[in-house]
Amino acid sequence: MDLSLTGKRALVCGSSQGIGKAAAIELAALGAEVTLLARDAGRLAAALPALPTRHGQKHGFLVADFTRPDDVRAAAAAALEGKPAGAGWHILVNNTGGPSPGPLTEASAEQFRTAFDMQLLCAHELVRICLPAMKASKYGRVVNIISTSIKQPIPNLGVSNTVRGAVAQWAKTLAGELGPLGITVNNVLPGYTETERLAALVKNKAASSGATEARITADLVQSIPAGRFGRAEEVGAAVAYLASPAGAYINGINLPVDGGRLGTL
Repeated sequence: MDLSLTGKRALVCGSSQGIGKAAAIELAALGAEVTLLARDAGRLAAALPALPTRHGQKHGFLVADFTRPDDVRAAAAAALEGKPAGAGWHILVNNTGGPSPGPLTEASAEQFRTAFDMQLLCAHELVRICLPAMKASKYGRVVNIISTSIKQPIPNLGVSNTVRGAVAQWAKTLAGELGPLGITVNNVLPGYTETERLAALVKNKAASSGATEARITADLVQSIPAGRFGRAEEVGAAVAYLASPAGAYINGINLPVDGGRLGTL
């Protein structure tokens, strides 16, 4: 099985922590030269030493705020300025924090706009930036880290459920357009994974329900056939496989990494 990413360059979003960081580590372990992208320069600098360099790679990072798609596009474009088309990224991992929890009926128009900017428009701008290098090398992988909610809506995550669904449809359309060019587009759907995001959701649910965080956690774990929360590196491994040569014939799919929790096929 060919998993080598030696000579490939990857741009990984939301990679200063959690699932994004774990995906960046896995890609680097397979040989990719990784560029981290997030809004906190301090956290990015702290995350960089965790990336393996045993293949001689030189990793780096870019700083941009995903609430501003123009800034994200500008940061990526500036990093490639003056370089030939083939010097860009062959692998793009789209990943950013999810919208705040809450019922759909209480969501404001501004919450939808912000979520749409962060989840979809930033991803779209980055695909356009990455396409020249992917086309030039005849190798391209776009992996979007979204949510199991595209298959089964999650209660009290109204805005997230809605916008993540839009991202899934965007990705499926893109997979059809780019497949003939040797570029695949796939979605990874994390289930309950041990991250700061999950901790915040548990805390919010405990506060709104009056139950303890321990009780909320136990109920969530009980809903998972695997009997535990996932680890960020397990999601990262799925991302790395789809980004590898071994994943070349997998295109336009939604891959749950959820311990079997989803009640749908």
